[in-house]
Amino acid sequence: MSIPADLKYAKTHEWAKLEADGTVTVGITHHAQDLLGDMVFVENPAVGRKLAANEECAVVESVKAASDVYSPIAGEVVATNSEVEDSPEKINQDAFAAWMYKIKPDNAADLNGLLDATAYQALVDSEAH
Repeated sequence: MSIPADLKYAKTHEWAKLEADGTVTVGITHHAQDLLGDMVFVENPAVGRKLAANEECAVVESVKAASDVYSPIAGEVVATNSEVEDSPEKINQDAFAAWMYKIKPDNAADLNGLLDATAYQALVDSEAH
């Protein structure tokens, strides 16, 4: 499993990418989709919804279980990816390409509080033992 170095990670297995326009793209990690198995349903937060950091905001459901998705940082939802809602299996195919939603962060510096790829790999490794 590769963990892209240009992303930030929450301990709850979401990834976050700061875009050039200042928005932050969010999805779940390859590790998370691997644990859940074949995705069958995705519910994204509504555009315009204000999110607090670590707030439950979306749901992913697989053949094994449903799981909440948490916002890695605070902000307002500005876009959702209807492709993953229509075809949840896209998350299984490439979790780091199948983004779920974009937020306009209240404070982009909050990304600095998330894990980098090395720290996230250590977290995944520690959960395997």
